[in-house]
Amino acid sequence: MTQGTTRRANLVCLLAVAFLLPGFARAEHTRQWRQKDFSEFEKGTATGVAIRSDGKLLPAPRFDAFADPNLAYLWDLRMDSHGRLFAAGGSDAKVLRFDDAGKATAVFESSELAAQAIVLDSKDNLYVGTSPDGKVYKVTPDGQKSVFFDPKTKYIWALGIDSQGSLFVATGDKGEVFVVAPDGKGQLFYQSEERHARSLTFDSRGNLLIGTEPNGLILRVEVQRKGPPTVPAAGASFVIYETSKAEVTSLITDSSGNLYAASVGEKIPIQGAPRVVPGVPAPSPPPAVNTQGVVVLQGQAATNQQLSPYPFPSVGGGAEVVKIAPDGSPETLWTSRDDLVYAMGLTPAGKLLLGTGDKGTIIELEGDQIFSSIAQTASAEVTSFVSGPGGRIFAATANAGKVFTLGPGYQSNGSFESDTFDARIFSHWGRLTWWGENGVMQGKVAFYARSGNTSNPDNHWSRWAGPYNTSEAGEVSCPPARFVQWKAVFPDAAGAAPPIVSWVGLAYQPKNVAPVIDDIALQDPGVRVVGYAAQPSGPGSSLPVPLHTPHGPGPSPSSAPASADSSLKTAKLELPPQGFEDKGYQGVLWSAHDDNDDDLLFSVYYRAEGETNWHLLKDRLAQKFYSWDTASLPDGAYYLRIVAVDSPSNPAGQSLSTERESDRFEIANTPPHIEDLRAEASAAAAKISFVGISSSGAIEKAQYSLDAGDWQIALPVGQLSDAPKESYRFDISALAPGEHVVAVQITDGFDNTTAAKVTFTIPARTSP
Repeated sequence: MTQGTTRRANLVCLLAVAFLLPGFARAEHTRQWRQKDFSEFEKGTATGVAIRSDGKLLPAPRFDAFADPNLAYLWDLRMDSHGRLFAAGGSDAKVLRFDDAGKATAVFESSELAAQAIVLDSKDNLYVGTSPDGKVYKVTPDGQKSVFFDPKTKYIWALGIDSQGSLFVATGDKGEVFVVAPDGKGQLFYQSEERHARSLTFDSRGNLLIGTEPNGLILRVEVQRKGPPTVPAAGASFVIYETSKAEVTSLITDSSGNLYAASVGEKIPIQGAPRVVPGVPAPSPPPAVNTQGVVVLQGQAATNQQLSPYPFPSVGGGAEVVKIAPDGSPETLWTSRDDLVYAMGLTPAGKLLLGTGDKGTIIELEGDQIFSSIAQTASAEVTSFVSGPGGRIFAATANAGKVFTLGPGYQSNGSFESDTFDARIFSHWGRLTWWGENGVMQGKVAFYARSGNTSNPDNHWSRWAGPYNTSEAGEVSCPPARFVQWKAVFPDAAGAAPPIVSWVGLAYQPKNVAPVIDDIALQDPGVRVVGYAAQPSGPGSSLPVPLHTPHGPGPSPSSAPASADSSLKTAKLELPPQGFEDKGYQGVLWSAHDDNDDDLLFSVYYRAEGETNWHLLKDRLAQKFYSWDTASLPDGAYYLRIVAVDSPSNPAGQSLSTERESDRFEIANTPPHIEDLRAEASAAAAKISFVGISSSGAIEKAQYSLDAGDWQIALPVGQLSDAPKESYRFDISALAPGEHVVAVQITDGFDNTTAAKVTFTIPARTSP
């Protein structure tokens, strides 16, 4: 045998030993709780930390509160040529201008429900679209306000100004887009077959792009001009993409001519607008307008106006974001079954930002199907983005209406707290380990840990232990407990590549607890229990029979599944045993569990009723069933004791055991017997009588056969078979003259049977 062959043979032997010793790898219960996936990190609390979809943690862009104008909603943000921020919202309809400190000044107010959309022209004239039944207003830089255009339609969803200064107005609920010249002369530009023209932008050639609802179309409409100052006309229209969702909520283009479209909701036609902000019941009557033109909500206090013209999709439906290249080819960048996208923006680096609801999260798409959750607002929806001076991006929210700033640079001293880990059992904590890039392994990120015995961290938990900066820090100094949590604190990443955490793990050792035998199910007499795919053979075996199954473990906190424990063994496939009729056999099944997930061995003991000592029947069973031939035991009543031990998964001297006693059962292999069998013959008839006696309880059945014919049921004298001794009497008539044989048979409750026979003669008939 060559040296290489010998090595291969040794390897095969080692693998065989590994398979034969299933508890070997976890002999001392040391386990690892490791978090490395987006779904795991998403359950934690990120403060100034971005959670990337590929399971990475890194500093998030700087995110700060900028202004709280005390409005229910902010729908649209714009920046004028002087770098001043404007925000439109409601209710009632307002447009605010903010100074550098976030102080707001109202530049427009109206009795309509909301200022839905705003836009500024090259001279810093502000145009405001209001809803419902609203108009387009113009506010000059010196504060002069006037009605600029009245589309005489229900909703104004979006405004856009092209390079020539023409204002485009997207409306519902007839899906019309209007165009208005700088002098205020307007006309219908495009009549869509859709119900709502929901969003607007322009491509690099000046064509108008329209996002619609309810079919989620993106339309390109040529803008034709015959020379200023005439109002442009619509040329050819073309659907450049049909989204999988109902409503195109946002359209933006980048410097390379790529178009980005966000769409939401299932494609179900909406039977009316306005819609209600999610989670807030709509008032029964629609809004009414009094003679002064002020919107009045009937049956709802003015301070609690939650009805919004903004078309929030109904709950469900999810969202998708697509990128359409200049050549028209589409690419799906991001989808979600839960989040809804209401706004998009671009960072100075060209990354796409998504404003979502109903958790008020800002998501950044990084390319290659990777995205990051970079900021969590205190509001329900992020509704608008606009780029500001110095690389800052402003974000508006609704429910409640606030303004935040994003960037430039990274958040300093950001932190991430993991979700609470339930070890299920009182445990000792070991080393905290991690992996990452850009200085994570050199101590740039500080890690902490704390523990407690309540499912939610509170004042009764331990203090944060740490910081731990290197993997040589040793065991965490947290007290033993059932629950644990870790935290990572990131430094200021200004001017350097941000540190990235890939995974974090914590070793722990649960205290060994004894196994539990949950239930014992004795089988009917004469049933043999065998493993799956096995079948007993021999003269005593026959048809399969259903088994009595034991109850499993009841609900308890310690039996709840542990999350993210990478060391737990894969659950073993336990195929159910089978039962077969096999006279003289007794079978038993039991259920058991171990909160340490240890491998268990079982022993079966028995004792007769009235005895005190237990006798071993079978030991070192890995399966949870056993059956045996009872012929070796005297008839009588017995009890079983099942003992479970976790020795396969614990060092010698540290294993624990438990036991449980079965209900009473009987063994009866002695058949009943028949006494005093008699036949009294007469002309053409006979009276048969006998006594049946059983030593193992009531006689279950008696029957007879005449001259080897079919068996017939015989009832005892009292008609009920409920005693161990029964008398039987019955008549047989219409018998032919000559000799006859009657066989009788009795059976007890354990299927023990005995038979006897009697011979008699019917005399020949004599002639008269």
